[in-house]
Amino acid sequence: MARHGAFFADLADRQSGSGSTSRRLTEISDFGPNPGSLRMLAYAPAGLPKNAPLVVVLHGCTQTAEGYESHAGWTKLADAEGFAVVYPEQSRSNNSQGCFNWFLPADSARGLGESRSIRGMVDAATERFGTDPKRVFVTGLSAGGAMAAALLADYPEVFAAGAVIAGLPCGAATSVGEAFEAMSHPRERSARQLGDIVRARSTHTGPWPRIQIWHGSADRTVTPKNADALARQWTDVHGVAYETAHEAPGAQSSRKTWTAGGRAVVELISIPRMGHGTPLDGAGGERKGPFMLDVGISSTREIAAFFGVAGAAVTRAAPHLSDARAQSATKPDVVQRKVTKRLEPDPEPRGGALDIGAVISRALKAAGLMR
Repeated sequence: MARHGAFFADLADRQSGSGSTSRRLTEISDFGPNPGSLRMLAYAPAGLPKNAPLVVVLHGCTQTAEGYESHAGWTKLADAEGFAVVYPEQSRSNNSQGCFNWFLPADSARGLGESRSIRGMVDAATERFGTDPKRVFVTGLSAGGAMAAALLADYPEVFAAGAVIAGLPCGAATSVGEAFEAMSHPRERSARQLGDIVRARSTHTGPWPRIQIWHGSADRTVTPKNADALARQWTDVHGVAYETAHEAPGAQSSRKTWTAGGRAVVELISIPRMGHGTPLDGAGGERKGPFMLDVGISSTREIAAFFGVAGAAVTRAAPHLSDARAQSATKPDVVQRKVTKRLEPDPEPRGGALDIGAVISRALKAAGLMR
């Protein structure tokens, strides 16, 4: 547990000193009921036509809406392709590391907490920008990715498709302890069991949102097993056999695609040797930073193409790509070893017996999994 807590705490320090913020987003405070106490920031290009698409983008732990926007390139792509973007932002009073509380039922279930707040942002953006209510999409990184997976299950009648980057399947955890366990050692469940979790979140019977899943094969923060579980969950929801995947291996990414009715309904994209973060290629307004990894492939443009809000992405061959990937994969271990020592007690603690509960609590708070 302390290993994950150390990782997030150290990256929080690095992120806070990055100094990169965007001045392009507009805060909308009157978006309706806000039981999750989130901020709503948004962007719509000048002259946006009526019935344009809307994309909801969820940042990861230690990040902010403006920080993610300034690195991921969604706003510049919105200018080029003509769609609006909503960036929900977590409050540090909700979660000390700025993580969306995907693991708390009171915040991630339909009609409750943060889930309800984000649903309200969609309604407000649709009214304010005149976007098409049938073309609403959601994507997120890490905790934001896990929350995106929950939103697809909570409101399948709202979201046409979603993309989860380095996240977890819906229902992976319902408590702090389960969240840590799911990140490293997810519970073994059948595709039907995983699909039943989604079906139980609402009375919806279809059609279901399409989903694209991204994960680094060397992710030591959220094990890639969660990406496979997500694929199993949503192939079952779509009634597609997991074994029917079309596989397209490659040097920069390995892709599995499941189709129904002649259309891709589930895609799983694995990036070899990449650690925990959003894959970028450094073009189109994309910039590397903490959890924002330049690996020669733009998940932003690939996701937008999957949503149908942009043309097909072009992958570039990044120089020294293998080195960049190796660094992104191994650096967290170095960070973890350094900071974990600070979270652990002395071998012979002063004042009597070791307080195990206090040690665990400190680690959980550092990881943003305890308020």
